[in-house]
Amino acid sequence: MKYRDYFQNKVIWITGASSGIGEELAIQLARAGAKLILSARNEDKLNALQDKLENHNQHMVFPLDLANLSNLGDKISQIMEKYQRIDILINNGGVSQRASAYESSMEVNRQLMEVNFFGNIALAKAVLPIFRKQRSGQFLIVSSIAGKFGFHLRSIYSASKSALVGYYESLSMEEAPNGVHVTLVFPGKINTPISLSALTAQGQAHGIMDHNQSAGMPVEQCVQFMLHALHKKKREVLIGRKELIAVHLKRFFPKLFWKIIPKQPAT
Repeated sequence: MKYRDYFQNKVIWITGASSGIGEELAIQLARAGAKLILSARNEDKLNALQDKLENHNQHMVFPLDLANLSNLGDKISQIMEKYQRIDILINNGGVSQRASAYESSMEVNRQLMEVNFFGNIALAKAVLPIFRKQRSGQFLIVSSIAGKFGFHLRSIYSASKSALVGYYESLSMEEAPNGVHVTLVFPGKINTPISLSALTAQGQAHGIMDHNQSAGMPVEQCVQFMLHALHKKKREVLIGRKELIAVHLKRFFPKLFWKIIPKQPAT
């Protein structure tokens, strides 16, 4: 899949860029000639990533905590001063969960919603006036297969990813006349370290590389599918392997879904 012509010189903001899908997006988009704004909490990892990217001098490290977006307007001004535009916002940053609904504290529930939903849409609202002024712009929103149905140990994570779908489907309808496009991505089991930082019931890092992650689709392949969907301005795309069957089971054969899926291992 070749994206160089489409992404060449586009200014693309990536959250969650320090590892996993976000890091691989940066690698492939830099190779395609994009100008990147790299955001995550870990500035050291972002600097290391920038150093290894093609055309590293044209990219920008922009540390960001989705749970604390104070002075966001000032930060957007810094980006605009450097690039004068933003073409694509890839809202990829987030945190997963490994705890039951019964055990998860309300503090952890609120933390997950703050990062995965409120931080996500706060960035979108901050960028949207720029897109409107340009009469063009794209959002790539990374939900999850857990945004299609609930699953063991993912209650608030699933809720946060489902909430993104309702929000961005609405935004997509409203902003289409302004040249704004939204692509929703639903990754299944992808080989990334997301389970390591997933939150337990009391907010500690899970710290384990789950089998579902280690045996998942290579992140390089996942990102190729994502960029193809972005290039084609698709409204949504499911990415994964046989786990995607569950989405179709729930839609067309719900009784069978409820017999099979609850028996699947949570990790």
